[in-house]
Amino acid sequence: MTDAQARAASAGFEKLSLRGVTRAYGKNPPALCDFDLELGRGDFVALLGPSGCGKSTALACLAGLQPLTRGSIWRDEERIDTRPTEQRGFGMVFQNYALFPHLSVQKNVEFGLAMRKVARRERQQRALAALRTVQLEEHAGKLPSQLSGGQQQRVAIARALAIEPEVVLMDEPLSNLDAALRIEMRTEIKRLYQERGLTVLYVTHDQEEALSLATRLVVLRKGRLEQTGTPQEVYTNPVSAYVAGFMGYRNLFPASYLESGAGREVTVSAFETSVTGTLIAGEQPVSGGEVTVAIRPEDFTIAADADKNAIKAIAEVVEFHGRELSVQARTAAGGVLHLKTDQSVVAGSNLALTARPDRVLVYQGGLDRSELDIEVGAA
Repeated sequence: MTDAQARAASAGFEKLSLRGVTRAYGKNPPALCDFDLELGRGDFVALLGPSGCGKSTALACLAGLQPLTRGSIWRDEERIDTRPTEQRGFGMVFQNYALFPHLSVQKNVEFGLAMRKVARRERQQRALAALRTVQLEEHAGKLPSQLSGGQQQRVAIARALAIEPEVVLMDEPLSNLDAALRIEMRTEIKRLYQERGLTVLYVTHDQEEALSLATRLVVLRKGRLEQTGTPQEVYTNPVSAYVAGFMGYRNLFPASYLESGAGREVTVSAFETSVTGTLIAGEQPVSGGEVTVAIRPEDFTIAADADKNAIKAIAEVVEFHGRELSVQARTAAGGVLHLKTDQSVVAGSNLALTARPDRVLVYQGGLDRSELDIEVGAA
């Protein structure tokens, strides 16, 4: 297919739909199972979750890099999962840049255009325009090895943009960069998205990255969709303790249900005290039933020792973060808690921690600790 044909084939779509997409490998549990997703024109959708949750598999299936075990993929009313990768018209940006080391920056950006049989003069013009967009035009004649990691990733983005795709697929594009470059490149990607009116499907395991970039989040769990919504919805109202763990509720610990209050308010027992929180979904647990409590570090308040509902802990590690301190504390039972505070705390300090009931989320049942890349406390 020529470049003109590929661009015509992708022009004018309103939505891409993954319907019941499943990808299995032999007798192992499917890497992706009955996955549904709609990507509208102008969306920036982030697939979020830990390694092995199926997010990269979903992107690979959409791109045509992996065949479907079952299900289908549609551009509006046209089925496209039977098309080869090069006929789907998607631009791709990979984690490892995937640049040719022996080709100049400009030749790398021209590569996709050359494969689409674009005339030499036009592909040179489009490559330079793409490099200008990512502010690297003056580096066109250099080799990739002469650029920094952030600059190489910009070249990879320019290569994806040069073919003028209506959808850009990004698979953990910032994970190989240091912290400062990740922030810089996040801003660059957001700028390009807004200025070019792109449609983006973005794979990441970093919740901060997803929140800052996406217009919609899709959280996956063991190959299945766990929650989808705007960043504000998923951040504020995680539907499960699993999602809460990815959205900044670093304090996750088991507790026992005691009694119900007004509305969804419940009281649970944890760390040898009672804690009042908000039941998120489902029926009231049975008395003594197992629940999981989720609290953000910034939602803890250091209270007076006399507060009967305070969780007692000892500060173990205190980190200076400018206007606030990040503190890791440990309870007498060995549970690890994390808090952020602008109060003076030193290692070894005795702490009494409380949180508002609406900031203490209570989920029915226990939590599989192996699913999350965070330390889960023990009550």
